[in-house]
Amino acid sequence: MDTMLKHVKKIFNYFLIGVLGMIPIVFILKIFSVVKNMISNLFFMVYGYVDSYTNTFAVFLISFSLLASIGYSLSKYRSSLVIGTFERIINKIPVVSTVYRVTKKVIKMFSSHEQDDDREVVYVEYPKDGLWVPGYVTNKQGEMYVVYIPTSPNPTSGFTVIVHESKLVKSLLDLEQVTSFIASVGFDYPNKTQEIGRLKELGSTQIASAVTSNLTEEENNSPVP
Repeated sequence: MDTMLKHVKKIFNYFLIGVLGMIPIVFILKIFSVVKNMISNLFFMVYGYVDSYTNTFAVFLISFSLLASIGYSLSKYRSSLVIGTFERIINKIPVVSTVYRVTKKVIKMFSSHEQDDDREVVYVEYPKDGLWVPGYVTNKQGEMYVVYIPTSPNPTSGFTVIVHESKLVKSLLDLEQVTSFIASVGFDYPNKTQEIGRLKELGSTQIASAVTSNLTEEENNSPVP
């Protein structure tokens, strides 16, 4: 009886492992299904207006060519006549211009055609010393850095902090790698030996420097007998 229960338990464990292994594939297939439905709905919506398959395909071909041209301009010159004209109109609408500007900056940070220098990845001690979290540098002024700290497993939600450069440890990971690290709740950690080594080395150096600075400040502030 015990032997049979062990076999049943082992088979059930294999079943769970198989289910977990299939989840990423099912997720990707679900995304494909959603995209297919969106394209199909858009196709028939256009067809409902033009009432011709030839004209519908022509509209899709023109739209594809236009988007490809815009993408080429953005990749080659970082600007586009179409988007530039649209932005000039949007900038005249107070609330809409703010939403558009913020959305554009967020998408720009995550887009792959931007330079890696504009998307620096760092570690920040949060919520207390000794606990390191990865973040994206979104802005900086002098020695002060604006860092977006994403949350697992959804990197699009998080919070923004302003910290001094001395409180940061710069990572060697790129944006795609650290996003994968966050979305996988730490299972996918590229170059983890090197990254952990940097945290230990640079983190300890910064902590020692901070302690020395605090001691010096206390000595300077202490009353002279």
